[in-house]
Amino acid sequence: RCLANLLRSRSFANNTLETMLRAASSTVARRAVLNSSRGLPKCAAPRMELFHASARQEEEAKAVEPASKGGLLGTGLSEWFALPIGMTAAIPLIKYEWYVINEETQLMAVFIAFCVTVYTQAGDAIYTSLDQKAKDLLKEHNEVEDKVIEALEQKLEALQANQDMVGDFEAINTMREAAYTNLNAAGAIKPKHDFKVQMEKILSMIQAEETSVAEKAKAALMEEATASVTSTFASDKALKKSALDSAIAKIKGGTDSADPVHGAFVKFFQAKAAAAKKSDDGSEEKAQREALIAKISGVAKSEGFFFSFDESGQPKMTV
Repeated sequence: RCLANLLRSRSFANNTLETMLRAASSTVARRAVLNSSRGLPKCAAPRMELFHASARQEEEAKAVEPASKGGLLGTGLSEWFALPIGMTAAIPLIKYEWYVINEETQLMAVFIAFCVTVYTQAGDAIYTSLDQKAKDLLKEHNEVEDKVIEALEQKLEALQANQDMVGDFEAINTMREAAYTNLNAAGAIKPKHDFKVQMEKILSMIQAEETSVAEKAKAALMEEATASVTSTFASDKALKKSALDSAIAKIKGGTDSADPVHGAFVKFFQAKAAAAKKSDDGSEEKAQREALIAKISGVAKSEGFFFSFDESGQPKMTV
């Protein structure tokens, strides 16, 4: 009898616990349905930002696959129905000790509560932060793409500007051929012009040398004549007296008297010419000629003239 009473009391306790759990699960399920009808929070709504590395091409869009019903296990029901189902399933698990509630269960509950709290309270902030980072990355990527596109456009403009390169090179080749033709024509005339310049330079040198020798001879002759006439008048008193009388007569205006100084110079030059004619063997002129030939020959060699001179002064072409 005691054993029967114990069994009846245990069966009553189990029925009471089962009734309480059913009522609780029904209440939770009812609240879940009401909450699901009110809508999900913002942070729970799925959002998606498309991040692309190139321009969109709508015409290449793939065929849209049929969307799944979603919800709990693809049934279309709200995920909140998992809560009463889980509680209903937990009753036999706990009753038959298939699942033992201990400190690990408490730790799991605390962790789930933490995750739910972070999801509901800080979900928007976390989403905003990550979304802003994604937008910044997308902005930087677009800026880099814009720079690359700009560089490619500049390169395209350069290539388009160089489309007439063949024509430009043909024009350059035509100008080069014309320049070579003109240079060849000028090259045929230039040697003649250079030869003319060289001959003019040699003739100018010869003329300058002859002028210099003549001036030196004239200066030496005048110096010698002056010294001779001065010494003659210094030694002859009659010449001094006649020179003085001639000077006084010219001062008075007389023109008939002869000038003894002029006569002395004339007499000296006549005597000098007669002496030079008697003693002229051509040695002085030969020395002057040899010096002139040596000078113009040295200039012709040093400046690379088209000709040179031999010892006799005859020009010879060297090109």
